[in-house]
Amino acid sequence: MDYISPENKDFKKTLAALFLGSFIMYADLYSTQPVIAVLAAQFHVPPAAASLTLSAATGALAIGLLFVSFTSGMFNRKKIMTVALISSAVLTVAVGFINYLPLLIAVRFIQGALLAGYPSIAMAYVNEEFDKRCLGYVIGIYVSGNSLGGLTGRLIVGSFSDVFSWNVAIGILGALNLIMGILFILLLPKSKHFDSKRGSMKRTTVGFIENIESPPLVLIYCLGFILMGGFVTVYNYIGIPLMEEPYNLSQTVVGFIFIIFLVGTFSSTWMGKLSDRTSRSGVVTLCLSLMVAGLVITLSAPLVLKIIGLAVFTFGFFGGHSVASSWVGILANRREKAQSSSLYLLFYYVGSSVVGSVGGLFLQSFGWAGVVAVVSFICAVGVLLSIVVHRMVLAGEIHHHRHHPDRVAGQHI
Repeated sequence: MDYISPENKDFKKTLAALFLGSFIMYADLYSTQPVIAVLAAQFHVPPAAASLTLSAATGALAIGLLFVSFTSGMFNRKKIMTVALISSAVLTVAVGFINYLPLLIAVRFIQGALLAGYPSIAMAYVNEEFDKRCLGYVIGIYVSGNSLGGLTGRLIVGSFSDVFSWNVAIGILGALNLIMGILFILLLPKSKHFDSKRGSMKRTTVGFIENIESPPLVLIYCLGFILMGGFVTVYNYIGIPLMEEPYNLSQTVVGFIFIIFLVGTFSSTWMGKLSDRTSRSGVVTLCLSLMVAGLVITLSAPLVLKIIGLAVFTFGFFGGHSVASSWVGILANRREKAQSSSLYLLFYYVGSSVVGSVGGLFLQSFGWAGVVAVVSFICAVGVLLSIVVHRMVLAGEIHHHRHHPDRVAGQHI
């Protein structure tokens, strides 16, 4: 079969398209995160309430992913991703004209639901179209788009909100994402290995049940919950203590803290390659440990140490997400990869909404140390889950090879 590999002429432009799509999605999804403190002040609500502009989007995305998991095999991959990205960019422009918090939250909810058409479909596209020997590397590039999209979106909104307003800043971001959405359409090749299951709801339901009945997969889904829950919680609220005494940083300076996301561009690709050569469980454990170490460092008073701690934490998160994402693709049933990807991302974004909101309560009650404590705890749970998955897969390795030799051969678990 003609799978895309580094020797293939479509390799670079397909990677570029997936990178752009990932960039757009994460720039749009987290566009309100750098201005949570500003929204709280403007609308006279606590930070936890202002964070609903983000939690509503990620929560709707999680719900949408559940729907996508049942319908992903019935529609053209490229069309679904295109509709998701273009409609989201249009809504980001629309946010620039909203000055009523309930309406803002409602629009963000709709935007999150529409974005559900991109991430799991993109991951399924990667698993279907690329040679498995480069899967870890490709997922790493895809995830690096997450980090750069998240970084650029936050920088644009954070800095332009000081010069103009948060509305104008988000509107500008939406216009840029519309342009990149057009480039995505031009660059991405059509699927060659997509097996349409139009009308086969029974088959889809059976595949869904298979995915949720697989203990290793369910535990990796929980890893997604932990990774994203911890990451969003930290970046939702880190700006609040930094804008208070003794730091008194401006909104623009706090926005530039997100430049730390650049380390994620490196770690997602590097950890992805490392997991192709070694144990995925070991790499995930390393990444979660780095997240905890970075959080502990942020408890230090000097600003430079807080920044270093955030960098270590961010390095661990993007590496962990990259490896966990590819782990799902390797262990999932070959015919239901989009469903398994949807379920992973469902847990991933539920973690964002749930832990992201709960973290605000810990911030109110215990300050920054409360945020560090709750995120460190769930990361420790994640290490245990990773070890358990490794042992489960080892125990079932003979069975796995017998029934799915095309999926596991040559892959490290």
